[in-house]
Amino acid sequence: MNQTFGNPCDLAPKGSLSATVQVFVEHMQAQGYAAASMKESTRLVKDFAAWLDQHEIEGHSMLAKHVTEYLKDRWLTHRRRCGDSFTLHAFGQFVAPDWYKASSEQEAVISPARRVRQEFEQYLLCERGLAAASILLYGNAIGRFLDSVFGVEEVRLEQITAPDLIRFVQAEAARLHHPKRAQVMTTALRSFLQYGRYCGEIIVDLHTCVPTVASWSLAGIPRTISPAQVQRLLGGCDRQSVTGRRDYAMLVLISRLGLRASEVVQLTLDDLDWAEGAIRIRGPAQRVDRLPLPADVGAALVDYLRYGRPACDSRNVFIQIHAPRRALRGPSAVSCIVRRALKRSGIDSPTKGAHLLRHSLATQMLGGGASLGEIAEILRHRSPQTTTIYAKVDLVSLHTLALPWPGGVQ
Repeated sequence: MNQTFGNPCDLAPKGSLSATVQVFVEHMQAQGYAAASMKESTRLVKDFAAWLDQHEIEGHSMLAKHVTEYLKDRWLTHRRRCGDSFTLHAFGQFVAPDWYKASSEQEAVISPARRVRQEFEQYLLCERGLAAASILLYGNAIGRFLDSVFGVEEVRLEQITAPDLIRFVQAEAARLHHPKRAQVMTTALRSFLQYGRYCGEIIVDLHTCVPTVASWSLAGIPRTISPAQVQRLLGGCDRQSVTGRRDYAMLVLISRLGLRASEVVQLTLDDLDWAEGAIRIRGPAQRVDRLPLPADVGAALVDYLRYGRPACDSRNVFIQIHAPRRALRGPSAVSCIVRRALKRSGIDSPTKGAHLLRHSLATQMLGGGASLGEIAEILRHRSPQTTTIYAKVDLVSLHTLALPWPGGVQ
């Protein structure tokens, strides 16, 4: 480090923020950033620290607005770089992780509707145990509802009326188009109204006033790819590269054990029981399941952990390839990996997300003679009704139920 950049802090006055620059640089390099890419960032952070010293701003007084003010001054004489803001905010969080985050949140004006939404999301997390993706969907729907009813005014839940609910659902159903997305919106709305009663702010039971969006259960069929296409998908991964090892291990997990994208993201090193040959899976609603670890899945994970996974502080199994070295951002990252693998393999699939492989596993098991109960156990369905959709692709069993065509074959 000292040989690459020198030590810009040797002459810094005592108590100066410049004294933390070198430590921050070492922290960023530990996150996987290359020395060459850190050269400009080091100069930027050093100049920012000097600017803070000049304005007599100490670490515990640093705010996000100081980053904005400094960049306005800097960009008058230096070329704008897209990563400057990110680097300086990271420096602020590094210098004062608790204070900087809290002070940044205080700077943002939180509307009454936003505050109520945040309280509802906290309720969904702590009391209901919903997954992060579900909380986000519910929160977005309730945020739009509160904005439509109260705008920027104070939120008074007791003033919500049935016409408010009907108008909102009608407008949202027309905007969302897809029945499933509209159903999520109405479910979120009913949950919020029940939350209002739970808090004592809504006295009248309004959740029955939420209109029902027309949708038919099990109307479609699972969209899948064939077992041969799954093998082609796996074979398209370059297992000699770091990225290929990670993607292969991830795709094998989904295609052999039917993991959801969120479950892949949440998988940690502690969930792998090598002694017992088992894997612990953290599913929706804080549910934890334990499944046997097939030999091929275990071999793919070992290959990735030994030769592909970068060294980092995170306990998550799957880590971003590029810096910063941390867990994948969310389920969408897994779906993007599946989408790229499909394109690389030249597979024209009906859908492109990670759930495609989960459906394909269930269909393959059904074709191999597995019962719906066994499929439900592997896929970890809470309701047997969820698994019954796969009966629609069991053509052999459905053939025995078909009645002969009147008058013989036409």
